[in-house]
Amino acid sequence: MNRRAAFTVEPWCIRETELHLDDLGSTESVFALSNGHIGIRGNLDEGEPHGLPGTYLNSVYERRPLPHAEAGYGYPESGQTVINVTNGKLIRLLVDDEPFDLRYGHLDKHERVLDMRAGTLTREVEWRSPADQAVKVTSTRLVSFTHRSVMAIAYEVEPLHETARVVLQSELVANEQMPESGSVDPRVAAAMHNPLQALEHDCNGNRITLVHETRHSGRRVAAAAEHVIEVPEGVKVSTNWGVRPDWGRLTVTATLKPGQKLRLIKFVSYGWSSQRSLPALRDQVAAGLTGAIHTGWDDLRAEQRQYLDEFWARADVEVDGDEELQQAVRFALFHIIQAGARAEQRPVSAKGLTGPGYDGHCFWDTETFVLPVLIHTAPRAAADALRWRHSTLQKAKDRAATLGLKGASFPWRTINGDECSGYWPAGTAAFHINADIADAVIRYHGATEDDEFDREIGLPLLVETARLWQSFGQFDRDGWFRIDGVTGPDEYSAITDNNVYTNLMAQRNLRAAATAASSYTEEAAALEVTAEEISIWRQCADAMFIPFNEALGVHEQAENFTKHAVMDFESLTEEDYPLLLTMPYVQLYRKQVVKQADLVLAMQLRGDAFTPEQKAANFAYYEKLTVRDSSLSACTQSVMAAEVGHLGLAYDYTIENALTDLHDLHSNTTNGLHIAALAGTWMSLVAGFGGMRDTSGTLAFAPRLPDGLDRLAFTITHKGLRLRVETDGKQATYLLTDHERNPEDEMDILHHGDLVTLKLGDPVTLAVPPSPTRPKPSQPFGREPMQRG
Repeated sequence: MNRRAAFTVEPWCIRETELHLDDLGSTESVFALSNGHIGIRGNLDEGEPHGLPGTYLNSVYERRPLPHAEAGYGYPESGQTVINVTNGKLIRLLVDDEPFDLRYGHLDKHERVLDMRAGTLTREVEWRSPADQAVKVTSTRLVSFTHRSVMAIAYEVEPLHETARVVLQSELVANEQMPESGSVDPRVAAAMHNPLQALEHDCNGNRITLVHETRHSGRRVAAAAEHVIEVPEGVKVSTNWGVRPDWGRLTVTATLKPGQKLRLIKFVSYGWSSQRSLPALRDQVAAGLTGAIHTGWDDLRAEQRQYLDEFWARADVEVDGDEELQQAVRFALFHIIQAGARAEQRPVSAKGLTGPGYDGHCFWDTETFVLPVLIHTAPRAAADALRWRHSTLQKAKDRAATLGLKGASFPWRTINGDECSGYWPAGTAAFHINADIADAVIRYHGATEDDEFDREIGLPLLVETARLWQSFGQFDRDGWFRIDGVTGPDEYSAITDNNVYTNLMAQRNLRAAATAASSYTEEAAALEVTAEEISIWRQCADAMFIPFNEALGVHEQAENFTKHAVMDFESLTEEDYPLLLTMPYVQLYRKQVVKQADLVLAMQLRGDAFTPEQKAANFAYYEKLTVRDSSLSACTQSVMAAEVGHLGLAYDYTIENALTDLHDLHSNTTNGLHIAALAGTWMSLVAGFGGMRDTSGTLAFAPRLPDGLDRLAFTITHKGLRLRVETDGKQATYLLTDHERNPEDEMDILHHGDLVTLKLGDPVTLAVPPSPTRPKPSQPFGREPMQRG
């Protein structure tokens, strides 16, 4: 693991004070900007050197063949890979004919700052050319939250000591040459070379427009750039342009004295469609540019700040005692809102729009980790993500039919709703994604009581996923309802019977579907739901089989899991991890080794199904088997460690999770940030040390702090009300700070199991009981978390 800290520790920004060329790939991901529709990696303005170029549009992908060594019925025939679309970031600089390239000359200063309140990435450089001509370059870029199709850059250059002739080349470039990864890591994207074919190119005044289309998936992509040039009075500027099918360039030339600045403001508008005509798409991006120019650079920045001010007011998490954790949780929230804010019925992928890892696919991570954060901080974005799932419902129903099942079988990995997983045991068999989607619907309903959403979106998703479980499971001769032949969250245990996580989440799914169908009878009738079907769902849920080993006193992750041989962890070294890259699955599937929290995640999401004693015993048993080869594990382990009384261990896991990308702990941040792990940082604090649970019908809290944290405060939105929770570990204060409905509103919550009624503007302070004391659990040899402090 790479534990080098590359950034200064500050509460509201990520600052890089020195440029390390070997780290460009990971810092490009950290400095990525997005609004959920457009995503741009934090590449240097001049484009080179780079780790991995990247400009993405949500759901713009290319199809590729998905070969199978041995084909089987129902295997997907093609995959989808996110592509690098037209790059509008490029602004090249020449100083007295010398290219501004940080690999040459002398770099006196280089600083980049991701400002999480302003929503901008700024860069300040002082550079001397090989001819010793010194210049200062300053740039600020943003991807607008308020203008969905727009990114913008303000670029300034000034000579420091002598008069200099400067040339700026602002470009749009399609089909950029991409570096070869040479990796066999399945988490790395498939290489896509020249995925775009040109349809139209044009240059008019200071505006450049390129229109392309993917060769196989039929996505038309348009990009247009407009430029505003500012120079001091008396400085002559000349411009010229060139345009070709895959690139367009505006060149600006000026001679500047020391202290004089040439400023170029570049507005870029993006659009895509699989249905709209070329002229319509071209006009769409032109309109986006017109709107951005009308607003102007200064007001674009002001709108960006206002949008984020409103977000932080309802979403901020405050941590006293650990400045690095404070920075990390705001970094996490910033990238989560970037991933979902303007996705608008498009998926939130595992990497967001920060890189091409996992081919840009959306997994169960979104519903299980990301949406719980958005539901309580940006509920509209959460609803849009579920609307996207609903838009793919027919494909999921078709997939279920292919598999010989009823209802809907949602894909393990996808961009457009088609299954893209070519590995059956870890893909198709992971049916729990259906219940994960249903769980997000249930959580959204509980937090918003959005009746229109429930009728139009929630009910169909619940009904069709419930039908899947009824079709897939079976009653055995003892009357238990079994779900056999599935893969749970732990991908090192594939094709198992009665995975506890899957069964408990399916149980929740079935009960919620029955309740929703009984509440919305007219809409349920339109879905051909019958009273008999509702009754069967309830019977399946009530008879759900949950395996438990009486001798060990623990739940089995799946039936007979505890009978497997335990992995010989002491024979492994750090270089052997992650095991999926160094060990055949035949050695993993038959051993007690857990890739990521599975049964422990079931205890977090279905805590109502376990006693406190069972939670403690289960946690201790699975802690010594879990190797955390997934970035999705540490946050869950932190949450449950806090609940069962291991606050110090919870703190260690919280930090490990929080620094996943900032310290590149998995050595793969180059391919994009781990969006679900970022959401896990919020979970570790809010659900872990804040003890928040939303599965019982009443919002519950059980705050406790570990040594090292002095105060924790967070704000959430629930049922149209804004709730602030603050604790110093000895007492907790709850306050409804403002409202969106009636000033007489009140809210019932549970504080460590006691019912409390909160009234608007009336804080309630309660004592925090001590944490239970339990024996310290152990981890697999060599897989202990980093100890904080």
